[in-house]
Amino acid sequence: MSNSQQSEKQYKMLTEMPVSGLVIKLGIPTTVSMLVTNIYSMADTYFVSSISTSASGAVGIVFGLMAIIQAVGFMFGHGSGSVISRKLGERNIEKAGIYASVGFFYALSFGLIITLGGFAFLTPLMRLLGSTPTILPYAKEYAVYILLASPFMCSSFVLNNILRYEGKAAFAMIGLVSGAVINIFGDWLLMAKLGFGVSGAGIATGVSQVISFLILLSMFLTGKTSSKISVRNFSFKAAYVKDIIFTGLPSLVRQGFTSISTMVLNKLAGGYGDAAIAAMTIVNRICFFIFAVGLGIGQGFQPVSAFNYGAKKYSRVKKAYFFTLSLGELMLGLLAVVGYFLSGRLVGFFRDDPAVIEIGTFALRVQLLSLFFLPLSVSTNMLFQSIGANKRATLLSSLRSGMAFVPTIIILTKLFGLTGVEISQTVSDLATFTVCIPFVIHFFKTLPRDGEEAAKKK
Repeated sequence: MSNSQQSEKQYKMLTEMPVSGLVIKLGIPTTVSMLVTNIYSMADTYFVSSISTSASGAVGIVFGLMAIIQAVGFMFGHGSGSVISRKLGERNIEKAGIYASVGFFYALSFGLIITLGGFAFLTPLMRLLGSTPTILPYAKEYAVYILLASPFMCSSFVLNNILRYEGKAAFAMIGLVSGAVINIFGDWLLMAKLGFGVSGAGIATGVSQVISFLILLSMFLTGKTSSKISVRNFSFKAAYVKDIIFTGLPSLVRQGFTSISTMVLNKLAGGYGDAAIAAMTIVNRICFFIFAVGLGIGQGFQPVSAFNYGAKKYSRVKKAYFFTLSLGELMLGLLAVVGYFLSGRLVGFFRDDPAVIEIGTFALRVQLLSLFFLPLSVSTNMLFQSIGANKRATLLSSLRSGMAFVPTIIILTKLFGLTGVEISQTVSDLATFTVCIPFVIHFFKTLPRDGEEAAKKK
């Protein structure tokens, strides 16, 4: 099948297939990818936690570093992917290839900058991210390998998101799942069997990221995509970079604030000992694993939204949004209820430390309540980012882990001590949910009819 025939087939699927089935079709591979990716993150937590409580805390510290890498990767990935999807919706394949190449090579370059900067300031960076003196040696040992893999991680996010936005989520899943399986096997081999300690977890993660990168890149080099990545397609024109950065800015803000919030959380939890940092690290891993279901469904919605918005089929955008919201609410609600009753066992599975279990059980139960508020805020943020409403998307993305969370955790910790740390994410999620509601109402009230020109996005 020629490239043009392949693009036409993809266009018909994204603009004519019933939206409920389409969101599920694209959402299942992304959900599987998210879950498997989180399983290997939890595997790291499990194997490292078997060493000591301080080593367990190091996972939470390095998570802040990974959030920085993800912030850059997602900015270029979501930015280029969203623009590419709209260009393909307009049937402009040439421009799609240019945006794909610009996003990829910029992500690769910025990943290298993170590597060099991270090694130059490794110790102060780990302390800035919330490391205590007892956690610091483990955090540095783990972070070395994450920094080495940074260029591959950043550019993998671009490859993965372009595949998703083109409606080829199954190809993206292959790359991510392959890397995750290798990571889990590497953790078991290097830590449980060969005794490499924290370094084993870092090596396993780094190697798996490189292999995942190579698998994802092969999809583009073997003609499986509509947009082509090549040096010939790369452009230094500021307009392309500007489009990508402004469209991807919500992802940069969201992930950047995740890093900041992780740093603040570790600092405040650290005042109550390594057990508090370890407990909150475990709780966040568990909650994000469940949250990945909603995120995966939302990522299945994004290409449907972007493609049909570009094709001026606005009624499909609306139907896809409300279907995604309803499905996310149902699935996350069920998982939250199950997780609530298993909270103590889930925390204890990772670290059999009475202090960690006590802190973690309460924190997990409170955070699971926030899952009922997440589908609306996630779907709304993904809607605005997918259609290029960058200002609204950036504002909303800054709330959950940033403008709402940081002041909330600082104030609640001063008022209620450790309990404030434990309940802060739920309070932040409720505030984010409340702010999103008027944005959703206004958007659908002003959405034009199919075929009409949409108002300029802000």
